[in-house]
Amino acid sequence: MQSNDPVIAAISVSQLNRRVKTLIEQGMTRLWVEGEISNLSRPASGHIYLSLKDDAAQVSAAWFRQRQRAPAIGFKNGDRVLAYGRVSLYEARGNYQLIIEQLEPAGEGILKRRFDALKLKLANEGLFDEDRKQALPELPNRIGVITSPSGAAIRDVLSVLNRRFPAIPIVIYPAAVQGDAAPGELISALSQAVDRDECDVLIVCRGGGSLEDLWAFNDELLARAIVDCPIPVVSAVGHEVDFTIADFVADVRAPTPSGAAEIIVPSQDDWLRRIAGLATRIARVGQRALEDKAQELDWLGRRLVASSPAATLQRQRDSLREYSGRLTSSIQQQLLRQQNQLQTTSGELLKLSPALSVQRSINQLNQLRQRLATATRNSVSDTSHKIALLGRALHSVSPLATLDRGYAIVKREDSDAVLMNVADIKTGDDVRTHLARGEFTATVTKVISND
Repeated sequence: MQSNDPVIAAISVSQLNRRVKTLIEQGMTRLWVEGEISNLSRPASGHIYLSLKDDAAQVSAAWFRQRQRAPAIGFKNGDRVLAYGRVSLYEARGNYQLIIEQLEPAGEGILKRRFDALKLKLANEGLFDEDRKQALPELPNRIGVITSPSGAAIRDVLSVLNRRFPAIPIVIYPAAVQGDAAPGELISALSQAVDRDECDVLIVCRGGGSLEDLWAFNDELLARAIVDCPIPVVSAVGHEVDFTIADFVADVRAPTPSGAAEIIVPSQDDWLRRIAGLATRIARVGQRALEDKAQELDWLGRRLVASSPAATLQRQRDSLREYSGRLTSSIQQQLLRQQNQLQTTSGELLKLSPALSVQRSINQLNQLRQRLATATRNSVSDTSHKIALLGRALHSVSPLATLDRGYAIVKREDSDAVLMNVADIKTGDDVRTHLARGEFTATVTKVISND
């Protein structure tokens, strides 16, 4: 009795997994995944295998050695991380997994990307351009400091200002420099300083800390308030290696709060020396003016005495004789200079003769031609010899030479793996055989062990 059921075309498990892998990889783009590391494994191959989990689920992940652009020894089980990569399927086991391309700590990584995004946005708007920034006053009349009144930064600033120029008054505009309320308080203090208009330079500062501690100074509204401030602003946030958005938009960035105080005010001793020097110069100028006026008065008196017609006529006669002598002497000296110059020019023209220059150029050209010909022959000979040696060496190790001697390369049809042991294949498996010229596929009908 024959069955009327239709014939079902079945696929293998490998084919199923391959199709699923293709669907997953084509249907999902690269993405960021946040989770906690567990089941961390570091085999000798250098690859890293782990699981990312949250409160409700977990996923397997692999971070291959070629993708590890920075040392990964710091990661451990329990770390919360951000993983960037693509979703794929491990065909041999049918498990889907995340192929990691970048791995970083979760908290600081998010802040860093937010920082970079805001920095790029404000830079594209031109808020970092130097041509829009204001110059600092050479000697400020009053300095405003926007910071926490209880922090170490204000003590450093006051100490330096008092040491360098204690005569300059200082106004402190208190504000929080850390926490969620800090950006609003900093903006309010900046607005207060602008409204009161009592300072001609402002310092916005705080001490060092982590990226989270300094985050208040990466606020977009604070950055725009600094840009719109009509008073020059010096940003001094953290240590020399710390950079915030406030540093980029401020008129001047100082490496530390103490550095800001050093930049804003000059040394009082230097200014006292400058003032003393100016006073000395003023005294000298006044004394010189008095002496000049006294000399002018004496000259006017003598001129009045010598202003008679007879004295004037005699002076004119004397002046005429003097001019005549000076004219004759000048003409003789001019003729002598022209004669010397003519001789010098003749000698220089002789040295610059075109015939001599051309002959020197011809000699140099002949020498260069000989050197070029010799170098070319040597280079061609060395290169030909090296190519011949490399050709013989390459041919000696070429797998094609082995195939020409009658050998063949046999691979599995399904995985393209090279077969080296009959234990790796069984009757009914498909294989592909590579010959010296061409290849063919076959089905194994019998396995013979040489043991």
